[in-house]
Amino acid sequence: MSRVGKKVIEVPKDVKVNVTESTVEVQGPKGKLTTPVPPGISFRLEDGKLQAERQNDEQAALHGLARALVANAITGVTKGFTQAMDVVGVGYKAELRGKSIVFSLGYSHPVEFVLPEGVSAKIEKLPRTINQYQTTVTLSSFDKHLLGQTAANLNRLRRPDAYKGKGVRYADRPMKLKPGKTGK
Repeated sequence: MSRVGKKVIEVPKDVKVNVTESTVEVQGPKGKLTTPVPPGISFRLEDGKLQAERQNDEQAALHGLARALVANAITGVTKGFTQAMDVVGVGYKAELRGKSIVFSLGYSHPVEFVLPEGVSAKIEKLPRTINQYQTTVTLSSFDKHLLGQTAANLNRLRRPDAYKGKGVRYADRPMKLKPGKTGK
């Protein structure tokens, strides 16, 4: 049996959970999320605790996945999720304008990135130990999937260089730089 799937999900008092055959709807102070449930997996709500159950061992791979998705939805509508992105490079900047971020990333033109509905951003200069460090863009949302996709799209605007590390990169992922040429 799946170890993750067997874990019970504690539902906070300010969260409403509606379980149907194919979806689990979660509504909390930060928003409302609907999570699809794979066939063969069902959820049971008793005394503020949500339990994932499967019909047979053919759904073993999906048992833990379904439970993790619903647990992320409950965490999202109560606490929310954040992802920090570093903008590294000489002259690389980020500026917040309404619901979009305008980047200067070494191209001949500024790059405007429109934030999707449900994702907010905060731009600040934090002291770090990275050379050429400029700014940090902190994304926050109650939907973990949407937040991860938005962070990946930001990362694609200018992938970090392997030698100097210049570009838009994840703040929590260490990056090992390649050594440059050695002179004789």
